[in-house]
Amino acid sequence: MSIEVKNLCFSFGDREILHDLNFSIEKGEFVSILGANGVGKSTLFRCILGLLPDYTGEIIIEGKNIKELSVKEMSRLVAYIPQNTSPTFNYTVEDIVLMGTTASLGVFKSPGKAELERVQWAMEKMGIEKLRKRSFNRISGGERQLAVIARALVQQAGIIMLDEPTASLDFGNQMLVLSQAKLLAGEGYTVIQTTHNPEHSYMFSNRVLALKDGRLLKSGAPKEIITKDVIDSLYDISVEVPQLYDDRARVCIPSNVALGNEI
Repeated sequence: MSIEVKNLCFSFGDREILHDLNFSIEKGEFVSILGANGVGKSTLFRCILGLLPDYTGEIIIEGKNIKELSVKEMSRLVAYIPQNTSPTFNYTVEDIVLMGTTASLGVFKSPGKAELERVQWAMEKMGIEKLRKRSFNRISGGERQLAVIARALVQQAGIIMLDEPTASLDFGNQMLVLSQAKLLAGEGYTVIQTTHNPEHSYMFSNRVLALKDGRLLKSGAPKEIITKDVIDSLYDISVEVPQLYDDRARVCIPSNVALGNEI
């Protein structure tokens, strides 16, 4: 078991954000947490990451209660990828990926040959090795997301958490980033994304957690969640949900597909 969440509740003052959440995520799953804006998806992520410690209930990662883990211990278990990464300084792509090695280095220790080889491996895996000397701020949004995923791989954590990873990307880069994340799940990484896009949940997930008003509305396989009744309830609208895709129609983009142009 990668993650267990038991009776999780969290409030900002008198405002309850998460209410009695219970779920578990297995190693190697690609899980989408689906819901409208403001339902508590990012708050749930921050609780799991230990950034909001004043919750009630339990969060167990790899058999360990996260309240008993240090920041360094957490970094060895979980890699977090935010919606947007905009460094102040003009780092190269290689510099950004290299930052992932800090989780395994001691104080005042510099990256050595092993860390640099890990960086090279991660960039090749994400298909961005040709970008290594390019400015991180002057590549496309899809390329930036792949660079940050490469940084997560260098961190050597088994769980990768992506907070709305395609929010600012065009369709092609959305498919590319999620396809790469899906491939990582197939290799044994546990991948969790928040999203408000039902199609992305259907196309790439092994399982979907539907979150509404801080509560778990329903959990199950994509075909069980992406239905008219569930989507109507999640978004408070009336929709028709056709059969979106079958397994043979799922989008899969090879890792060597060219990305967007320099901006």
